[in-house]
Amino acid sequence: MVCALPARAELPAPDPSHVLTLQTENDSIARTDRNYTAGIRFGWTSPNVDSTGAPFLPDALTGLGNYVWGPGRQRISLDFSNSIFTPKKTDATTPDPRDRPYAGVLLGSAFLLHDTTTTRGILGLSLGVLGPSARSEDIQNGFHDLIGQEVSKGWRAQIKDMPIVQVFAGKTWRYGLTPNPGTGIDVDILPSLSGSVGTLRDHVQAGFQIRVGQGLDSDFGTTRIRPGLSGSDAYTPTRDFVWYVFVGGDGQAVGWDATLDGNPFRSGPHVSRQPFVAEIEAGIAVIYRGVRITYTHVAQTQSFYRQRGGLFQFGSIAASVRF
Repeated sequence: MVCALPARAELPAPDPSHVLTLQTENDSIARTDRNYTAGIRFGWTSPNVDSTGAPFLPDALTGLGNYVWGPGRQRISLDFSNSIFTPKKTDATTPDPRDRPYAGVLLGSAFLLHDTTTTRGILGLSLGVLGPSARSEDIQNGFHDLIGQEVSKGWRAQIKDMPIVQVFAGKTWRYGLTPNPGTGIDVDILPSLSGSVGTLRDHVQAGFQIRVGQGLDSDFGTTRIRPGLSGSDAYTPTRDFVWYVFVGGDGQAVGWDATLDGNPFRSGPHVSRQPFVAEIEAGIAVIYRGVRITYTHVAQTQSFYRQRGGLFQFGSIAASVRF
């Protein structure tokens, strides 16, 4: 039995809690060090109401969310992230021009989250830099030094500095698939649509996540460093102990990716981008005493022509706390 979205969306419960999130993504789970090799993100998400029960955000932002998505409760989410991309052979001082270029991306992002009891809409703006100023070389090689691993030697050939301005929009729907939710083990599905336009990446994405567990109405799925399926950092536990396992997938049509296409209007490292990318993912999420821990394992098809090694895999771990 599928529980259809009501004709008039209901508002979620007021939630005066803040959320802090620390997330890391790395391909070391698959014993590789290439392509999207690592990412780290720190985020803060606001309450949807203040301590008096009034909307937490100013009228201009709540009005924007209601104008785009209809009646709902809004939060703001701010995060900072650094993503690292390298070729397969990192011991060469002159990288293979047919392989993915070295690239680092540093972003500051702001997202407006708009919730009903069964949907989450997101509008976002990211500003930052791609290139040496992102300091990804220092982050990767500094960590490699710390753990006694060989450093990557080809960072001098990375994509040069360019400013990043990125606009994002997306929506996720939550449909229950069990006839009496909350009485045992529940199942739901989270279809989603999203897209972004900017100097970093132009793409549209359609995906889904199927979950099995208890307390599924506590969030809209696990979080990822975008692009990729992400339910975002906001969650409100609806029982003392929430858990679920999940599988999902997405398809992305990509019109531009600066980490592959390189610097526009100048010569430099680049490869031929694949116009379509698909992902499959699986993982687990647990929420206990206000703390959410999630793990997502991702397998991704080729993002550029001549990419070697079959499906590219990486893991994503996120820890969030409410206060």
